[in-house]
Amino acid sequence: MAGTHPLGKGLIRVMQGGVAAGLLVWLWHAADGAEAMRRLAGAQAGWLLAALAALSAQIVLSALRWRLTAARLGIAIDGATAVREYYLSQIVNQALPGGVLGDAGRAVRARAQAGLLASGQAVVFERLAGQIAIFALLAVAFGATLAVPGGLDWPDWAIWPVAALIGTGLGLPLILWGAARIVRGRMGRMLTRLGDGLHLCLFAREVRGRQALLSIGTALANVAGFAFCAEAVGAPIPVAAALALVPVILCAMVVPLTIGGWGLREGAAAAFLPLAGLSPAEAMAASIAFGLVFLAASLPGLLVVVGGGLRRAA
Repeated sequence: MAGTHPLGKGLIRVMQGGVAAGLLVWLWHAADGAEAMRRLAGAQAGWLLAALAALSAQIVLSALRWRLTAARLGIAIDGATAVREYYLSQIVNQALPGGVLGDAGRAVRARAQAGLLASGQAVVFERLAGQIAIFALLAVAFGATLAVPGGLDWPDWAIWPVAALIGTGLGLPLILWGAARIVRGRMGRMLTRLGDGLHLCLFAREVRGRQALLSIGTALANVAGFAFCAEAVGAPIPVAAALALVPVILCAMVVPLTIGGWGLREGAAAAFLPLAGLSPAEAMAASIAFGLVFLAASLPGLLVVVGGGLRRAA
């Protein structure tokens, strides 16, 4: 059984790559891929550099959030190490299917001070803080664009799925809190410890303000990065629409069906950005530009890999 495990993982990765390629090929035909490529070829460098700066800032803010979260669990990480490790995890997440292998490696390398359980919780709680911020931003923008006259004209097919997405995302901590009080036995104790750790790291009085600032900062940097990419391909997105629609597109990247969210992100963009007046081809071009710039923003992680190899060789 153990001998077939790597083969099984390899097969899953091949399937995820195939899903990404299949989605992109389908979108090429459905969303006028030739027009999308024309817009990408004419992308404005200034806006792409602005997107690169925003997404680089997102990585640094996320690293500082991880450092803060780890400190609450007894793991001391200096700022430079946190940023270096986060860049490494980002390039691995971008290159391999699932989008979490880099985070797993970050947890393993930080286990020395408090053990693998604590280092794993630090990574999970840090990523969860980022997702909560994305859902909170989406909830505020979704409600505002529904309520304010002249906001987005949300069709029925979009309203209920987005509302369900918001409810699920923001409800996860409450579900955990409730389950810890209902479930008994060993599972109940495990859930209680998990909930206590989550509260300690994210919601305790002495830390929640800093967690909120860092997490909202990363969410806004991601949205800004996508909006700048849309500007670069000549398809500007109004601010309110960007705040309401881009988080939905980013959430599609979390689904572990493809490598780095490719294909799923472009499909979500082609489905939702026309609500802001973009054509499917413009939406596809903006999403591809975002994916490429995000990959470029993660490239410093390769320097960490090369530097580590040189140190081992020495």
